Amino acid sequence: MLKESLLMEEYEINPYTMMIKPYIKDNEVYSEIFELEDQFLVPEKPLDIVKRGCEYFGSSFNGRRDGTKTLIMVTHKAPIIIDPYTSIYFIPTTSPTRTECIWLSHDHITSHQKGSNNNTIIQFRNKQCFEIPISFSSFGNQLSRTAQLRISFQQNIERMEMYSSLPSRSFNMKAAEYKKTYSIIREK
Repeated sequence: MLKESLLMEEYEINPYTMMIKPYIKDNEVYSEIFELEDQFLVPEKPLDIVKRGCEYFGSSFNGRRDGTKTLIMVTHKAPIIIDPYTSIYFIPTTSPTRTECIWLSHDHITSHQKGSNNNTIIQFRNKQCFEIPISFSSFGNQLSRTAQLRISFQQNIERMEMYSSLPSRSFNMKAAEYKKTYSIIREK
């Protein structure tokens, strides 16, 4: 932990959040938060911050995890959409329930390379680099899964926008009591 970390009571994930890392202090699990230009220490577990972030943006963590499963069929170490409208997608480095799980913002990762001891060095948009305890191949897989999740979600949004912009269609329906054909025109 860097000395310039500020202690905060509570933290909300936002578009500047790059990484949420566990930090053990006095036998308690804290979160060390790295933003583009700031760093904070929060007396909460990383998973609790991620769960609250999901709730802040209108869903539950389990709902977001189920959404990931539906969209890309991933259940283990699943990437999570915190807020799709501001492109907040987070990647867990291990099972989210494990104390050592680090959460990384997909949007802020610019590159990665092999580190020592089967770790991966990750560079963020602000040029900061961190050596993370995840293998290079596993991290590459996590990046790909998150990209797949982003694309799948975006395609669904675009498909719905396309349908809503199509001209109205008329449908022929029959009323059972009179056996006449009615024309129904949908208007926007």
